[in-house]
Amino acid sequence: MNAYEAYMKEISQPMRDELTGAGFTELVTPDEVDEFITSVKGTSLVVINSVCGCAAGLARPAATKSLEHENRPEHLITVFAGQDREATARMRDYLEGYEPSSPSMAVLKDGQVLHFIPREHIEDYEVEEIVENLTNAYDQYC
Repeated sequence: MNAYEAYMKEISQPMRDELTGAGFTELVTPDEVDEFITSVKGTSLVVINSVCGCAAGLARPAATKSLEHENRPEHLITVFAGQDREATARMRDYLEGYEPSSPSMAVLKDGQVLHFIPREHIEDYEVEEIVENLTNAYDQYC
């Protein structure tokens, strides 16, 4: 691992921990993504994490706060854009029809996308608005 990779790993670890500490499972390889998508049954929240400010101030807080809702997905998954590039690219393959953006979030059922929140519906929104977007999807699909 070169110095840049080591630095980015150290810098991004708290950002990873914020989601894994809330119960998300991190997928770091394409094989892990394939295994999850092809075998999962039920509803899932997938968060495409990133180091940007809107991930830190909006996406991660909204994702974790949304889990306080009565209805919620059975599975919580995250991939890290810019860090685990191959895993993120593979997850985006499964988010067919949606432009790649990070951060972003998707509600899936049996591996199929039912609801997608791109960066443009995260950036410049309030945490509460993003939580409402997620919890409305939970009420509809979970």
